[in-house]
Amino acid sequence: MNINAPKNAKTHNNNRIFSFMQEAAKIGSWEVDLINNEVYWSKVTKEIHEVEANYQPSLEEGINFYKEGQNREKIAELFNNSVETGEKFDGEFQIITNDGKEKWVRSIGAPIFDDQNNCIRVQGVFQDIDEKTRALKKIALNEERFRKIFEYAPNGMALVAIDGSWLQVNETLCNMIGYSREELLQSTFQEITHPDDLFLDTSLLEEMLNNTRDRYKIEKRYYHKDGSIVWALLSVSLVKNNEGKPLYFVSQINNITERKKAEKQNDELLETTKDQNMRLLNFAHIVSHNLRSHSGNLEMLLNLMQIDLPEATNNEFFPMLKSAVNHLQETIENLNEVAIVNTKTAENLTSENVFNYIQKSINSLHPQILESNATFQNNVDKNIQIKGVPAFLDSIFLNFFTNSIKYKSPDRNPLIHINAEVKDKFVIISIKDNGLGIDLKNYGEKLFGMYKTFHNHTSARGLGLFITKNQIEAMGGKIEVESEVNKGTTFKLYLQNEKN
Repeated sequence: MNINAPKNAKTHNNNRIFSFMQEAAKIGSWEVDLINNEVYWSKVTKEIHEVEANYQPSLEEGINFYKEGQNREKIAELFNNSVETGEKFDGEFQIITNDGKEKWVRSIGAPIFDDQNNCIRVQGVFQDIDEKTRALKKIALNEERFRKIFEYAPNGMALVAIDGSWLQVNETLCNMIGYSREELLQSTFQEITHPDDLFLDTSLLEEMLNNTRDRYKIEKRYYHKDGSIVWALLSVSLVKNNEGKPLYFVSQINNITERKKAEKQNDELLETTKDQNMRLLNFAHIVSHNLRSHSGNLEMLLNLMQIDLPEATNNEFFPMLKSAVNHLQETIENLNEVAIVNTKTAENLTSENVFNYIQKSINSLHPQILESNATFQNNVDKNIQIKGVPAFLDSIFLNFFTNSIKYKSPDRNPLIHINAEVKDKFVIISIKDNGLGIDLKNYGEKLFGMYKTFHNHTSARGLGLFITKNQIEAMGGKIEVESEVNKGTTFKLYLQNEKN
């Protein structure tokens, strides 16, 4: 019977537990016997080095596993110092395993001395910390990147506490609002926010804290240290911990003061322009109304002269006088039409069906179409809707279709194609004819001018395209033209898509 059996069993059991703990913690042991010049590596230590279980290293081979350069030099220095002075060492190093992998390890060593104070052995532990170290270094790298981005960002950046105090601010933000970093960190964002903007800002912050919003972006005003206003585009997001508890706000602040000044100047200029336009419009109405009254009186007087004093009209000047009065009335009517166009704004736009307006205009020209043998092809999708003014649409299509017949080629019957396509915010309506065409090289810039004519047609007044262009632009659209002499003309009308 072996009287040591229970003790051996206990020892064996302890060794198994110890080995299990080593493997779980990835901690191995090692020992260098300086007397016999032998090196011992535990099972885990060999696994960390990725060598065979029966691998037996020498001291030099063990050192050479450390990455060449700073790591190898440092562990050799620590080991030698430990042997000579008795100091323990504990360091983190990189090794190159037997399989060529680069791995972070922690090496701890302690010397053992004999009675004569000679170092006879150095022993220690060896831990695989590669995964943890790489994770920590990745975090540190990310933090470093964030710090650099934060500090050197061209826009202002800040970390703001839940109570509104500044936790971190970058140099750009300090320069933007004139405070030093130290001054700013002793204040809150509420203290330098314009009172009129504070409620909106804090309300949105509350919404983020209440989980009803993830982030927000607003334009707001800060007070510069010198008292001036700094307009900023503020973007804010909330950082929470793993349990969802709010930690702090991250704010990005772009200085838009110059842009706001430019917008204000533009608004003032727009108001001035609107005021001037209104004055001109009123002037046009007054002139149109008064002149119409006077021209009407002149015409009436001329008619009375013809009835009551026919002998006074029997001369060469009376027809000229009557013609001049007629021209005056015509001019006043034209001016009145232009004034009416300018009173219509985008607010008057309603949803209108393009096909129906085109077809209505074609039907109204039936006698002219028969007389000229013209053919109109309305290829427009019946479902297309635009934003327009009904009276303008009637006038526009009637004017273009009338022109297509009026300026037809003497060599062929008029053929007019009408198509439409939806492109972005516009419906583009093309009206293509095979008529006389227009010399755009010579007349392109004058095409839509008032009283500009390009053919010798007796009824051409040079007013239709001028009014049409004004009507289209008044509805928020535009017009383009392509033309070739003796081949025809295509007008492209850009009208607002109803779905804008």
